[in-house]
Amino acid sequence: MSELALPTVLFVCVHNAGRSQMAAAFLTHLAGDRVHVRSAGSAPADSVNPSVVTAMAEAGIDISAEVPKVLTTEAVQASDVVITMGCGDTCPVFPGKRYLDWQLPDPAGQGVEAVRPIRDAIETRIRTLIDEITAA
Repeated sequence: MSELALPTVLFVCVHNAGRSQMAAAFLTHLAGDRVHVRSAGSAPADSVNPSVVTAMAEAGIDISAEVPKVLTTEAVQASDVVITMGCGDTCPVFPGKRYLDWQLPDPAGQGVEAVRPIRDAIETRIRTLIDEITAA
């Protein structure tokens, strides 16, 4: 499969410090080189939520080196699928893109106990997403 044929998925939340980081990490971990993965935030935080880093480490995925990234129009334009998680009206919309809005609790300010069920819900959605986008 050529590099150009790979689907590109962009995960967006406000701070790019929790949900979108977990989703991007799960997709990268589970889909490997079958998908290009990006994540960004409309108002990125200074760092990834430590409870999110801990919860992902429990799942065997190290995201301790990740940093929140700012959402750009170019990132949206370069993506086939854009998945928002509490982004609201700040996410740019372009024709021809597939948009999904995942309603998930915000892990900001939460301890690892509260992050675990969010992490698990994201993993379940990612597994379904992989089946959908790699079936073609």
